[in-house]
Amino acid sequence: MVALRQCAIGITLVVIAALLAGCSTLRGNGLASGGGLLMSDPARLIVVVLDNSSGAMRSEAGSTPHGYDRRGPYAVSDAARATAKALERSYGLAPLREWPIVPLRVDCLVLRLGAHADRDDVLRRLAQDRRVRLAEPLQKFSTLATTNAVLSVAPHSPSLSYNDPYLGLQWGFAALDAARAQRWSQGHNVTVAIIDTGVDIDHPDLAGRIDLVRNFVDNDMRAFRTDRHGTLVAGIIAAVANNRTGIVGISPAARLDVLKACEPLGAGQLASRCDSFTLALALSTAIQAHAQIVNLSLSGPADPLLRELVQDGERRGMIFVGAVPPGTDLAGFPVGIPGVIAAQSSESAWQPETVVPAPGQDVLSLAPGGHYDFATGSSFAAAHISGALALLRAAAPRASSQLLSSSLRRSRNRTPKRGESVDVCTALEIVQPLDRCATSLHAEVVIPLAHTDSD
Repeated sequence: MVALRQCAIGITLVVIAALLAGCSTLRGNGLASGGGLLMSDPARLIVVVLDNSSGAMRSEAGSTPHGYDRRGPYAVSDAARATAKALERSYGLAPLREWPIVPLRVDCLVLRLGAHADRDDVLRRLAQDRRVRLAEPLQKFSTLATTNAVLSVAPHSPSLSYNDPYLGLQWGFAALDAARAQRWSQGHNVTVAIIDTGVDIDHPDLAGRIDLVRNFVDNDMRAFRTDRHGTLVAGIIAAVANNRTGIVGISPAARLDVLKACEPLGAGQLASRCDSFTLALALSTAIQAHAQIVNLSLSGPADPLLRELVQDGERRGMIFVGAVPPGTDLAGFPVGIPGVIAAQSSESAWQPETVVPAPGQDVLSLAPGGHYDFATGSSFAAAHISGALALLRAAAPRASSQLLSSSLRRSRNRTPKRGESVDVCTALEIVQPLDRCATSLHAEVVIPLAHTDSD
């Protein structure tokens, strides 16, 4: 109980810090709680990025915005702030939000155009202004999930040594051969950043899995805990194994950083929207937190700022997983960025060699309020791939991100009636050739029991 109380206190402090940080970033007109930028008129909003290389690392948080670098808050420099005010006057722009992006050493602002201003003209003039590093529209992005599909799997008694009652309904877990892979790796010492909606951080099947919680959309942590899409993604990646509850995550010992950048279109809905600014803040935080894997179960247009952040993370050895949007478009964010793993649902008829297939239909995972539910979409294929990468990274911490990615691509295998899917146990053998997965499918798999309050 002491450990649980300490954990609760820690989460509370993280939430309070996030809320205070969020309040400190508002300038000018501010934003209504609960709506964020997502409720604003996107056609009137732009993102402007300024150099902030002289921004000081302060030992104490002040009234200026700050990031989450572990060395301390990173402030907006006086020079960047003066430049921002001068640009606002010159172009008739109203400030909405401002945040220094620590990895890129820049100041990022969201500004509203004047009532009669032409956005394309303003962006063209800003792009030619030497004071401006980057200017772009505030773009919109969407999660890739649909409402629950017709249930097409039936429960059965698994022959493996897990005590999680819904394991027999996890056809995706079986398709990836995750049980045999977990004989050798469960994702220890690996952190997966989930950039998504909020997550039910109190769900019993996520107990002890979450390290970092940030909300870049609003200050509503009650709604954060009721968001469905992020909760489903988190469960697929890292639901606790052998706790006599619910399901088993692909990497049940991995740690999660939950970074809310997307807002559901309505209460209880899977469909959610994000924007350039909230995604930039979440990506920056994932980089500063040194997450090894970043799950992006969303898609949208190509975005220069977001691309620069992802490439910065890739240079640091991070792996980014994106969801393939409907159709055959691989040019947008994030899957259009070189190095990002494009995850596609196994059931899709379009399976080029450049995508990595994983289960995305009738996927069972967690639901808010301690519940469980099925959902469909390439969002959940991406979650399976992120979990698989956590197993590979834990087994081979010194392996390059390119080797881990290529091992998954080389492990593609056909599943009965479901199309192609990666086989994480085969990928594990490619990364560390020890003939680990040659044992029978029905070999006994023993995963350590989850710690409980009575331990």
